[in-house]
Amino acid sequence: MSSLPEDQLNQLREIFTRFDLDKDGSLTHLEVAALLRSLGLKPTGEQIHKLFKNMDSDGSGTVEFNELVSAMSSQMMNEDILINQHELLQIFQSFDRDGSGFITPAELAKSMTKMGQPLTYRELSEMVRNADTDGDGVISFKEFQGIMARSAADSLGFTL
Repeated sequence: MSSLPEDQLNQLREIFTRFDLDKDGSLTHLEVAALLRSLGLKPTGEQIHKLFKNMDSDGSGTVEFNELVSAMSSQMMNEDILINQHELLQIFQSFDRDGSGFITPAELAKSMTKMGQPLTYRELSEMVRNADTDGDGVISFKEFQGIMARSAADSLGFTL
């Protein structure tokens, strides 16, 4: 059916079922919009319409599971735009040097310097402030996911 690994197919099936509000085996424009918003994306009506039209390959006016899988298996989705959770966690852990479950400003500064991107105090403060949604001074995995989602959304042309 697709080139997606079984665990991703299962996750996609779970998401599809959750957003198939009327349980008819297909997603409407509104259900697709709700799904995108649940991912933290804020697409415009025009963007939703365009995406929906591309996903609805049989022209039925709804998106069935196999069409969603095809869209997620497409070249656009398989490139570096979407990173699976395991890879994202590995990236997070490379920043979280002490394994505390949080990225501190010092850890962020060290990691950025190691990657050849040293930050000024102002840049560091701004990065932490943008990522730290709960104001505790550190970046949790959930906050890190949010930053990555915004980055992916920007790549797709959506606004958050």
